[in-house]
Amino acid sequence: MDDVTIARALHVIGVVLWIGGVAFVTTVLLPAVKRMAEPKDRVRFFESIERSFAWQARGTTLLVGLSGFYMTHVWDLWERFTMIAFWWMHAMTAVWVIFTVMLFVAEPLFLHRWFESRAKAKPDRTFRLVQRLHWALLTLSLIAVLGAVLGSHGA
Repeated sequence: MDDVTIARALHVIGVVLWIGGVAFVTTVLLPAVKRMAEPKDRVRFFESIERSFAWQARGTTLLVGLSGFYMTHVWDLWERFTMIAFWWMHAMTAVWVIFTVMLFVAEPLFLHRWFESRAKAKPDRTFRLVQRLHWALLTLSLIAVLGAVLGSHGA
């Protein structure tokens, strides 16, 4: 077994944990939290759960980024980024960039404070916004995963 095989396996495990976590939050956790009686309780509870998941998401996005960069470098796949046929590589990279910026830049610098202040003023609207954003991110992520699986197997 060579190092690129290990990198690929780590990449897939990272994607499964990361996007699987996003899917769980979007399709299970958010609907369950929505059924809570008080809008203020919804936001507070969701925030406490998501704070724990943020560490998993940070770790897995870092793993996915490093392993993806490594495979692209070792296999010299840079040219694929100039070809429309490899749109799925662009999609994977775009999803990774969006999550990385959110998790490592926006969240610590301003997003958390903005979310808290908005949630205090408009808890219902804030929760609906969170739901919509999660569905958008999950949809983009699943398109990227589907395209990557199909594309990497010759489709």
